[in-house]
Amino acid sequence: MKFLKTLFGFGPDPREDLVPLYIAIVHIAREPAWYAELGVPDTLDGRFDMVAAILSLVQVRIEAEGAPGRSAGTYLTEVFIDDMEGQVRQIGIGDVLVGKHLGKMVAAMGGRLTAYREAIADPAALEAALVRNIWRGEPGPDARPAVVAERLRAISARLGTTAWGDVLAGRIG
Repeated sequence: MKFLKTLFGFGPDPREDLVPLYIAIVHIAREPAWYAELGVPDTLDGRFDMVAAILSLVQVRIEAEGAPGRSAGTYLTEVFIDDMEGQVRQIGIGDVLVGKHLGKMVAAMGGRLTAYREAIADPAALEAALVRNIWRGEPGPDARPAVVAERLRAISARLGTTAWGDVLAGRIG
């Protein structure tokens, strides 16, 4: 019976278990200090880039969990995509263009995940990746990419010592 409920869409959605984690990611990414003190642009792109940065760190932590993390990583990505779809619709992107915008956002997220995964252990490489992604290669006078990199490395270190159950529950702050 459970199989039939799941088959026909009546079963629980496993992505729902990852919503608290995603909310925690967005909460960290929207902390005012990133924007007011560290010069991250408080724009749609800047906010996307901070969500992508924090989400990337969490995905790296999930990957470190091995097999138990595989489905969690997939479901978390799906929650991210669902949120981004809602965001592009909210800003007025019509049905015809939603898929195109989502495709670009998912590709951007994938690129950032790769860049941050490779750079997290090297402060200079992480700073360069942040300048390239957050500031599009041109940090303004208020930008503090070295401090952003330092704070992201601290978040990554905390994630590395956070129990798996706490990560899944969104207790990452």
